[in-house]
Amino acid sequence: MKSKIAGIVFILGSLYYLIAEAISAFSFNDTLINTYLFYTISELGIPNANSPLSFLMNSAFVIIGLTFIFGNFYKFKDYIIKNKVVFYILTLIAAIGLIIVAFIHAGNPVTDGYHSLGAIMAILGGNILLIIISRSMDKFETYQKITLVLGIVGLIAFWIMFFNMQSIYMPVFERLSVYTLIIWSFISGIYLLKNTKV
Repeated sequence: MKSKIAGIVFILGSLYYLIAEAISAFSFNDTLINTYLFYTISELGIPNANSPLSFLMNSAFVIIGLTFIFGNFYKFKDYIIKNKVVFYILTLIAAIGLIIVAFIHAGNPVTDGYHSLGAIMAILGGNILLIIISRSMDKFETYQKITLVLGIVGLIAFWIMFFNMQSIYMPVFERLSVYTLIIWSFISGIYLLKNTKV
């Protein structure tokens, strides 16, 4: 039963994030394609005239952060055979980072540093978490391999973004480094549902 509940939470959390971002991007003060290519996720969350549904984007950060905490601590922890302390710590770092990003917005010189810290916690902590998970379960099968690949892709995208902050395509790499976490949440939900004991 726990696997089923956690699985549903993982799936709903990831879908909510993608739908909330899509709606926020659709309402942004530019075309949908331009918004996804040239504006960061953080910009969608800044409460101003450019992003009239910023509250929706920020709610997505909170929801996916809480999804990680609930899903991992409620059930997924049972699949972690080693590195449990690291698993718990990285889960909290990633989730708290997402929540910081939701409440401390980019674009303000006074708080920009805190927002950036939250983003680094979420993206770097989250993708390292995926790598740790892939190597901390009792098996190394398809799910674990996908999780490992997602973590590696997320870290590569993060570093490309980090060293190309002035590039007009930086938002693409930012999204890629975050989407690895969202995809992991979705496939983890399916994994838990498949492993639900009837």
